[in-house]
Amino acid sequence: MFDFIGDIERFVAQNLYPLRVPIAIALALSVGGLAWLAYRRRWDRVLRAHPRGSVAALVVGLVVGLPLAWYLGSPLFITTRLQEAPPSIAASLDPAATPAATSAATPAAATDSPSASPGAATASPAAPPLGERTGTFVGADEFHFGRGTARIISTGEGAWTLRFEDFSVRNGPDLFVYLSPDAQGFGPGALELGTLKATDGAFNYVLPAGTDPGTFHSVVVWCKQFAVQFAHAPLSP
Repeated sequence: MFDFIGDIERFVAQNLYPLRVPIAIALALSVGGLAWLAYRRRWDRVLRAHPRGSVAALVVGLVVGLPLAWYLGSPLFITTRLQEAPPSIAASLDPAATPAATSAATPAAATDSPSASPGAATASPAAPPLGERTGTFVGADEFHFGRGTARIISTGEGAWTLRFEDFSVRNGPDLFVYLSPDAQGFGPGALELGTLKATDGAFNYVLPAGTDPGTFHSVVVWCKQFAVQFAHAPLSP
């Protein structure tokens, strides 16, 4: 329904925002020229000649324009911050979670193998569970910036959590988080995880039970109402 607003936003972000300084100068000059023209032609007389119509037009403009301007413009200068602790990882998946068992086994191994040489191979650290993925956020354009890291972490048998770390993104209306099968961002089959918790910080999203993280190739911050991508993080093992 509001896709046309998203098209306008994308056009402004990609084509006009990079030229914001000369455009601002041109607008300032235009406003000054219009004010001079109004003064020279005494447009104030027309307004005074129709006071009721002038006041009604002003009231309607304020009632409609101010809320709309606040809804669309306030994200430009409002940010939110959240700092959540990392998700708990099941002991069976975390080799460092069983130090007692490791230390208990070491003396026995040394006794049974007195001829072991100092250069003998040692056990390699356990590989992360299949499906764990990570990626770095990039913005959709200069206006819709995004930075930080996305990590899909195994927290138990078949349990996964998406974590945002050192994250920051341009604020916007109706922002949601998705896992997408498309490495370039939002696409068909994207999995909605909920509203964006904050524009800055570190926080978690628990993936629905039965989710296979290996089928998704990016994390996306998406404006749901206007269908605009703000940032995405391509995922790799």
